[in-house]
Amino acid sequence: MKKIRFCQECEKYTLKEKCDLCDSQTVINSPQKYSKDEEIAKYRRQIKREVLKTKGIL
Repeated sequence: MKKIRFCQECEKYTLKEKCDLCDSQTVINSPQKYSKDEEIAKYRRQIKREVLKTKGIL
């Protein structure tokens, strides 16, 4: 399972090891407290979908 990563240069969340915007190295960052309006929600849902697919549920 992939971890949510954080770019310290442009302060954006991603799943990749290098930021798409500034091409700098990202670091693993624990996710923020759950909220429907959080900016990393799409990444959390993407990881959940990947896990469910590997388990054969989706």
